[in-house]
Amino acid sequence: MGEKTGPRSFAAFEEELHARMMEAEREIVAAEMARHDVDVGAVVIDGRVHRRVLRQTQTYMTAAGEVVVERTLYEDRSDDEGRCVSPMELTLGIVGDFWTPRAAKQALWVVSQMTAKKSAELFERVGNMEPSKSSIDRLPRLLSERWEDDRETFELALREGVQIPDGAVSLDGVLAPVDGGTTPREVRAQAAREGRTSKGPAGYREIRCATVGFCDERGDLLSAIRIARAPETKKATLKEMLAAEVATILAKQPSLTVVKLADGAADNWDYLASDALPEGPEIVDFFHASEHLHAAVALAYGDGTHETRFRYETLRDTLRDEIGGVEKVIRALAHLAGKHPRKDKLRRELAYFRKNRHRMRYAEMKSRGFMIGSGVVEAACKTLVAQRLEQSGMRWSADGAQAILTPRGWNQSERFDEAWALLVARFHLEVTVLDNVIPLKPQAQPGKRASASR
Repeated sequence: MGEKTGPRSFAAFEEELHARMMEAEREIVAAEMARHDVDVGAVVIDGRVHRRVLRQTQTYMTAAGEVVVERTLYEDRSDDEGRCVSPMELTLGIVGDFWTPRAAKQALWVVSQMTAKKSAELFERVGNMEPSKSSIDRLPRLLSERWEDDRETFELALREGVQIPDGAVSLDGVLAPVDGGTTPREVRAQAAREGRTSKGPAGYREIRCATVGFCDERGDLLSAIRIARAPETKKATLKEMLAAEVATILAKQPSLTVVKLADGAADNWDYLASDALPEGPEIVDFFHASEHLHAAVALAYGDGTHETRFRYETLRDTLRDEIGGVEKVIRALAHLAGKHPRKDKLRRELAYFRKNRHRMRYAEMKSRGFMIGSGVVEAACKTLVAQRLEQSGMRWSADGAQAILTPRGWNQSERFDEAWALLVARFHLEVTVLDNVIPLKPQAQPGKRASASR
């Protein structure tokens, strides 16, 4: 049988070849890192003089695996904390305590797509670097802290580089298991004390998503910018980010039409219709409108009946395809409400259509080449948030969720490389070597010496 396993022996050859190439890459990378070490009496880092303390080896994670490099450590003696720093690490832009920039970039991208455990398994199977699960898990939190510290500056730089086709904006949200400081049991108990029913998955909080979609003249999506923010009061940061994206785009191309597309939630429309965004057509997502239409018809004819299905499909097509279709739907629902005066829910559905009638001119909007469905933001809620944060057994803090959502949003907006370049630059510092440094040995004070002798 051993003679018949040629493909397996070739696989072994491939594996050994890759291992040897990685070994050679590690040796070369380690030598290049050591070449950037500075071993002198004193250096200037970020405008402050640091003096040599000792030389020490450190293990670094490169894209080819771990390497051990000896480097010199320096200390700013005016710093009360007395933390030692390595000019080599600052020059090379080492991320955290041991990630090289390329290794950190790869690990961040992978962990934004899958769990830290699966990420570690992927790297092990590929046969390059093999970071631990805990190291991978800590990395996005570290990078998120740096990003959030100067988020507005970074985002401004990203917006300046946006490529503009034609556009629309939309806003929606998705529930995710984000810790709000209380357990699911406490959530339900609090609701019971207040005499109400706990709605939705207890212990879940809403992560909000926003998209800016660029469309052609037929309303087909060309590209999109996708943003998600962890739970916060009144979605303040998300709204600020969305408004800034739109303002930058219109500053570059004022002729674009901004189409505001969302579900019927009052808070969404309060924002989209406010002065934070320029004027533009407002459209209630056709899918959400259809759900309300089906609910109204089912209240009159019974859920799941043939009559409900027929009436709903007829009115749905009228709403979507006919000029003035929303007015015909409103008249039909008003007729049903008159026939069933005791059904308060039916009257509420009628009120929903009356309130949003100016946002339901679907045939007109389609004829102008505008989107009538918020599929882009619905997909963002699913792919950006749910697929990564709602896996079995997961529970997140707000900061931990944002640490994943931010790079995942970069990737889905085709901005990952640009955002990474901005972020990793913050790990670089210029190191200046001081020449002709003469160490001065401190002299003992005469008074103290005499005191000691007594």
